[in-house]
Amino acid sequence: MRGDGRGSSEIPGPPADGDGGAALAEAGGLHNYQLRLHAEYGPVVRFPLPGAGEAVSVADPVLLEATARIDRRPEKLFEFLAPLQESGNLQTIPASEHGPWRRVMLSVLAGRPSHEAHFAAFTGLASDLADRWAARAAEGPIALQKDLSELSLQMICRYALGSGLESAGSAARVVSAFEVVLTEYLARAGANDPEGTRRAEEALTYLRSTVDGVLAAHRGRGTGEQAERSDLIGALSAAGESPARIRDTVLMTMLAAHHTTGVAISWTLYLLARHPDAADRVRAEVDAVLGDRDVPEYGDLKRLTHLEMALKEAMRLYPPGPYGAREATEDVELGPYTVPAGTTIFYPFWAVHLNPEYWPDPQAFDPGRFGPEASAGRPRLAYIPFGVGPRSCEGSALAMVEAELVLAVLLKRFRFDLAPGQTVTPVERFVLWAADDILMDVAER
Repeated sequence: MRGDGRGSSEIPGPPADGDGGAALAEAGGLHNYQLRLHAEYGPVVRFPLPGAGEAVSVADPVLLEATARIDRRPEKLFEFLAPLQESGNLQTIPASEHGPWRRVMLSVLAGRPSHEAHFAAFTGLASDLADRWAARAAEGPIALQKDLSELSLQMICRYALGSGLESAGSAARVVSAFEVVLTEYLARAGANDPEGTRRAEEALTYLRSTVDGVLAAHRGRGTGEQAERSDLIGALSAAGESPARIRDTVLMTMLAAHHTTGVAISWTLYLLARHPDAADRVRAEVDAVLGDRDVPEYGDLKRLTHLEMALKEAMRLYPPGPYGAREATEDVELGPYTVPAGTTIFYPFWAVHLNPEYWPDPQAFDPGRFGPEASAGRPRLAYIPFGVGPRSCEGSALAMVEAELVLAVLLKRFRFDLAPGQTVTPVERFVLWAADDILMDVAER
């Protein structure tokens, strides 16, 4: 993936007057398109981006360092989220607003008090799923991504709304309403469907009123320092955020976490099923750490090192998100190239993760890549499943806790074998799905 360009006007890439939309469609989405571009043109590629002019994609982690401090996202790429938000698009708000808001988010989402406070509820949801799978095991294969994405939505609803699910509305209704919003507002954006639009607006109104009910309950009982450190709504309220900003933040947190965690878990189980030696190592570790317990405690997670390495390697090979994007706020030097201010800069996660200069035999599943020795000499941005810099995912630490917990529960209880006769093909639909799900035979151990 080495390039040999000599100036800002010579960044390699396809013809500037080409049909970027047709090329994207033919490749099967931005994931695949960027892989093709970098394989042909090198680590820095310019390409026509439908609706946003010309963009530059960077697949070298050393060159990415020059972009790591940029705190601006291109508005056009994220304007599809505007209907969900009342307080300004949280994905593109100016750095002056974004910085303080992000610090409040991280004080909760990245903190141990928050993880511990919700761990028992997460464990209960994961155990409920395991019970359902055990009851259905004899009926045929389990569709992993369908069930695990539903679980991840249940978990983030519980996290974001807590006991408010009981006082302001049932968990099942919240999950159902959010699915309607996802389907009608996002998956079918631009479709001429008045009935679908009406359903989406009703669902969004319900979700906002649910968050309002939880917020009112918080204000009624007050929040202490410990609660603020573990409770997202409480922390945002204590920081003086407006009700609209709190509503939008909760909904965007649910959106970001809905599919991504469940999809990451499903790809990990898929890869372990294809690599029995790695699966045996992870299962042996889970058995040793948990003993005769069916579920882990929070403190157990740091001892599940083989499980964590397998999860990270799965997210390297199948990063849940398709890309990151920034807008250069000043000219950026990328090796021999100068990228002008105002240019959209892409982080092609998949292409970065498959760069053979930093990942030998990049298509191979090798959790050992994430051991201390193997990781020591690798550039820090060679692995970026949660993005880069001040616009990276605030919930990355929480997502890892959720995923490791669920994997520990499932691997302790079941053996997984791929159902025969299926072809598992990754496709891009907001996140990196399997086209026809991943069908797995499960058997209790």
